[in-house]
Amino acid sequence: MSQTTPLPRPAAPAARRELPEAPLLAAARGERPARTPVWFMRQAGRSLPEYRALREGVPMLDSCFDPEMLAEITLQPVRRHGVDAAILYSDIVVPLKAAGLDIDIVPGTGPVVATPVRDRTGVKALPELETDQVSKVADGVRLLVERLGETPLIGFAGAPFTLASYLIEGGPSRNHEHTKALMHSEPEVWHELAGRLADVALTFLRAQLDAGVDAIQLFDSWAGALSERDYREFVLPHSAKVLAGVADYGVPRIHFGVGTGELLAAMRDAGADVVGVDWRIPLDEAVRRLGGRAIVQGNLDPALLHASWPVLEAEVRRIVEEGKAADGHIFNLGHGVLPGVDPDVLTRVVALVHEL
Repeated sequence: MSQTTPLPRPAAPAARRELPEAPLLAAARGERPARTPVWFMRQAGRSLPEYRALREGVPMLDSCFDPEMLAEITLQPVRRHGVDAAILYSDIVVPLKAAGLDIDIVPGTGPVVATPVRDRTGVKALPELETDQVSKVADGVRLLVERLGETPLIGFAGAPFTLASYLIEGGPSRNHEHTKALMHSEPEVWHELAGRLADVALTFLRAQLDAGVDAIQLFDSWAGALSERDYREFVLPHSAKVLAGVADYGVPRIHFGVGTGELLAAMRDAGADVVGVDWRIPLDEAVRRLGGRAIVQGNLDPALLHASWPVLEAEVRRIVEEGKAADGHIFNLGHGVLPGVDPDVLTRVVALVHEL
């Protein structure tokens, strides 16, 4: 499909749980819940011994297509930490794998693409994602909706730029040189690629929403590599297509990237209800950059989970205080939980945030 081809849409959003008392959903609406809600990116995964035991001998992407396994992994941090939301255990490349691309997650490296996409021929050869190709993920969501009780479930997808960067570079990249070269040298090819990937992300999110997720997060992990000018020209229209495409579901839409302090207003303009902020700028400064009115998520430096408790406690208190400048604040890390973190530290952070 081209970037202008509309995807088929459901006649009406699927019914989902009513969770009027959920602090995360209240904060995302700009309300003041009884406590500051908290969850952590990558809260399910390598930091948990129960996760490592369950995943032993099972490749990462295989676990993402096993409904029972992905549901259990998603539930593990909710049970252990008492966080205010579960986030679906998955990966941003799952829909690309489901569509038939030769892509794998290599331990110690990350997603690796067998054949990078760097020209129009490669773009045109990309398969479309059909909803039934992610039916196992949707089945996992349905299991979670049954088992989570009053805890909201966040679904997610990778944003077109970050997905495109993996496809063009062939894997993680520090400089994104092939991506930027294609973007500027062949803008028509770039926009066709980004448009196709917007369709992939939208199909993946709608499958999750139809199965019952309560909020969605669009991860543009590598957008911080761009200037605001380039972001607005080459990226914003495609992320906006994704976020607008799920607007009818009426759930909070969170948009997050790393190193995006100069892009916060642009990312909000793409259609975010909640703007994720990494650790590089204070939340009150983020709110100022967003025009003084914003709902934000963040933004503890993940590395500080390794610090002494007095240091960590002071940081958590500072962030909660700075978050009061926003219309709503969801406490989170500025990126994902690192593999070597002591899970008990995360549990202690949740308790502290709930006390403040």
